[in-house]
Amino acid sequence: MNETFMKEKPVFPLIISMGLPMMISMLVNSLYNIVDSFFVAKISEDAMTALSLVYPVQNFISAIAIGFGVGINAVIAYYLGASQKEKADRTASWGLLLALIHGLLLAVICIAVMPAFLHMFTSQASLSELGMRYSVIVFAFSPVITLGISFEKIFQSTGQMTVSMVSLMAGCITNIILDPIMIFGIGPCPEMGIEGAALATGLGQVVSLVIYLGIYFSGALPLHIGIRHLVKEKGLIARLYSIGIPASLNIALPSLLIASLNVILASFSQIYVTILGIYYKLQTFLYLPANGIIQGIRPLIGYNYGAKEYHRVNKLYLTTLAIDSCIMVLGTIICLLIPGQLIGLFTENPQTIQAGILALRIISGGFLVSTLSITACGALEGLGKGTPSLIISLLRYVVIIIPASFLLGRILGPAGVWNAFWIAEAVTGVISVFIYRRAVRIR
Repeated sequence: MNETFMKEKPVFPLIISMGLPMMISMLVNSLYNIVDSFFVAKISEDAMTALSLVYPVQNFISAIAIGFGVGINAVIAYYLGASQKEKADRTASWGLLLALIHGLLLAVICIAVMPAFLHMFTSQASLSELGMRYSVIVFAFSPVITLGISFEKIFQSTGQMTVSMVSLMAGCITNIILDPIMIFGIGPCPEMGIEGAALATGLGQVVSLVIYLGIYFSGALPLHIGIRHLVKEKGLIARLYSIGIPASLNIALPSLLIASLNVILASFSQIYVTILGIYYKLQTFLYLPANGIIQGIRPLIGYNYGAKEYHRVNKLYLTTLAIDSCIMVLGTIICLLIPGQLIGLFTENPQTIQAGILALRIISGGFLVSTLSITACGALEGLGKGTPSLIISLLRYVVIIIPASFLLGRILGPAGVWNAFWIAEAVTGVISVFIYRRAVRIR
């Protein structure tokens, strides 16, 4: 496969051709998240709340896997752009080995800490029990997650976005089909309740990994992976982690944010914890089209940066900013027009729906301006500049919003917490423009 199209094809159609498959796959993944929550909510509202409590740790595992995968993606794309294929092969081989180690460690550690973690946020034994029953099964699939995501990023680094789309969609569709079968016991399958939701999630991830392996062994990937490529490459592992660790922290920071907000909101009512969990399910659906475009440009920016096409790097960034802005405008309109219907997908409690309508309308005020920070973070990661990207994420998820939520919550109650979202997005968006310009001094 010839990857030179990444520096030759016109920018806008190139971004669409790379980003559209990821948008579709991420939208399907969002649908899976919503459908998964929809079926779990049919078990009970307690089951939905338990998933909300477990979600930060699930997000942490995904953050480690995706963040390190971003490092693999950026380094491979750079080496391919610089016509150093042997180094790209070594990067892919070391990346997969390290990803497997990460997955095994995450499975053991996360299962071990879950009882104490759940106890931090609820004193209800029934909620803790539901959370443990779900998390033990889900976290056991961590090695599958880390390997699958690493393969996803490897294929993306060579411009094969359709492979990622097919694999992700197959896993999500498998999960959607298995959810009602395993949760409610359809056909020969016994009724498994919340454990069924967890097992369906894990099996969907297995399907995605199997597809990646099958396509790799068919010879479709223009990279060679194997033990013989696990030779020392000066600075390679350090470079993977120098990009992967900040990228992982970027994705893990929402877990810290959610955990912190759960503590603040729980002081008012458990209803607001449920609303926050519902919002993040919806947010995933709303933001992932934009993130799909970001995934599409990472290898493009890395490849062109390695090929010293600096003007093209800037054009890729500005065009992506415009596309993501259009996506966020659409998301804002949807949240303002039908917030009740969106919240009602996950709960039938009238009080929860009413409070959720107010929350969603307030929070959506920050969607458009958030494009400044998410586009800057994605572009910086594609360039291998992990630290500036991490600074932006720290501002967005920790430094501004958590203190603002605490202070405004004391003054305005739960509405103050919701207002902290758009305030943090506005402040971070402005600062991210200056950080990007300072970090990327290219012509």
